Amino acid sequence: MALASRPRLLLLDEPAAGMSPAETARLTEVLRGLPASVTVVLIEHDLDVVFGLADTVTVLHLGRHLLTGTPAQVRASVEVQEAYLGGFHTGDLFTDAKA
Repeated sequence: MALASRPRLLLLDEPAAGMSPAETARLTEVLRGLPASVTVVLIEHDLDVVFGLADTVTVLHLGRHLLTGTPAQVRASVEVQEAYLGGFHTGDLFTDAKA
């Protein structure tokens, strides 16, 4: 419905919440297919959706700006990893704790 009026700006707050993987994939396709003239502001916790769509990602932590960058910069950010993974780094997630 939001696209029927051909907006220049589309604000979406958790559009993938409660969706099945198939529904989320379809939503991502629809958003990816929007014309470049439509700016999308997306608030989303599904990082696959975010990283699959966004050119620029802004990360908030405890209501404060933490980082703005490309998806690759956000993924690589030690600050983001520490804020959201409790001080662990990406590699730590895949390390056998018993080793």
